[in-house]
Amino acid sequence: MSLLAVGLSHRTAPVALLERVAVTGDALVKLLHDIARDAHVSEVMIVSTCNRVEVYAEVDRFHGGVTAVTELLSAHSGVSQDRLTGHLYVHYEDRVVEHLFTVACGLDSMVVGEGQILGQVRQSLRLAQEQGTAGTILNELAQQALRVGKRAHTETGIDRAGASLVGVGLGLAERLLGPIQGKRALVVGAGSMSGLSTATLSRAGVTDIVVANRTFERAARLAQSVGGRAVELADVEHELAAADLVISCTGAGSVVIDTEMVARAVRREKPLFLLDLALPHDVDPGVRTLPGVTLVDLESMQEAGLGDQGEDGREGVAEGIAAVRSIVAAEVCEYLRAERAAKVTPTVVALRAMAADVVEAELGRLVTRVPEIDGRVRGEIAQTVRRVVDKLLHEPTVRVKRLAASPAGDHYAEALRELFDLNPKVPEAVTRADVAEVETDVTGRAGEEEA
Repeated sequence: MSLLAVGLSHRTAPVALLERVAVTGDALVKLLHDIARDAHVSEVMIVSTCNRVEVYAEVDRFHGGVTAVTELLSAHSGVSQDRLTGHLYVHYEDRVVEHLFTVACGLDSMVVGEGQILGQVRQSLRLAQEQGTAGTILNELAQQALRVGKRAHTETGIDRAGASLVGVGLGLAERLLGPIQGKRALVVGAGSMSGLSTATLSRAGVTDIVVANRTFERAARLAQSVGGRAVELADVEHELAAADLVISCTGAGSVVIDTEMVARAVRREKPLFLLDLALPHDVDPGVRTLPGVTLVDLESMQEAGLGDQGEDGREGVAEGIAAVRSIVAAEVCEYLRAERAAKVTPTVVALRAMAADVVEAELGRLVTRVPEIDGRVRGEIAQTVRRVVDKLLHEPTVRVKRLAASPAGDHYAEALRELFDLNPKVPEAVTRADVAEVETDVTGRAGEEEA
């Protein structure tokens, strides 16, 4: 089985296409299970955010896996495969690890270094775990990606160097409204992006914050965290009339704020700024035709290149990016080394199991031939033979695990199976408990005896 990633992002596709491919809620759960049911797929996790849709899978064949994922993305989105393929990127094996680590660090985001992606990857993993589509491989990969992302943000401050999408949006709002301190803000939605929005507004000095959400209890919790107030989603039109700034990110999958609603609510001379961070859109793009109304959404940000600082951006960003890339490179090498080393462990277990069988057979034959040996002597002989076998196997098994961590290290496991005529299917059947036992044995017990 091998790792595969198939996806599209703001770097490869227009927002309009991302909007059609994006999946949330029940549609996301259905896509997870549809991919997991494919004959070529054993595990799957989907990262679907405002600027990327990526499928991570454990597959038995590269071409079969790519075909299955592409066909299902096309079927679920209604986008033809011909159109979709031109915007997809595909990563395989080592490149999957590098890509997910890079994504988790925020280096592949529309706004370099944004920390929101860590929570999104965590939510993607949690959903795959709850739905039973993530197994040992993807669990380990995603957990490591989350650790690497957290390390990168902690050690380099890349999230402080690169503003979040919310920060970029509020910067644009201030160009229109002036300082937002003292303004009235309406946040539509109560998810993670809305939570980030309310926190950012509060830090900027906005004290009049209203949160609207389909589930009032969630809106109330979020509003309470910043000293604001909560309203029902049906009250959005009423709140629009008093708001200076609106941030919407509901994940509803359809328009929540339409042109007619804004037209009815906005009958005043002061301007209204709307920031739509949802994919698909929460706000009807038609509101741009209304006097005094400014709408900034992901598509307009993408077209204007807003937030995409790059390596030639403001002072400190380039250094932060370079530092994060160094961390990613080192972590990828360590992950792959550990993975290669782990692959030889079942073979080592099979070798030790074979040796133990030989020892027990010979001890049994000794008892048959010399039945008069008393129990104490028999025990000493058995312990001596086992110690001899342990000592003989210790150095080769430690060395083969070390060599297996190098590139093309799987050849050492193959050589071990060939030299000792091990059944190739035996290592695959070894349980995790057996593996843990032999890892302790190989790295600890025999060495202690030699000492």
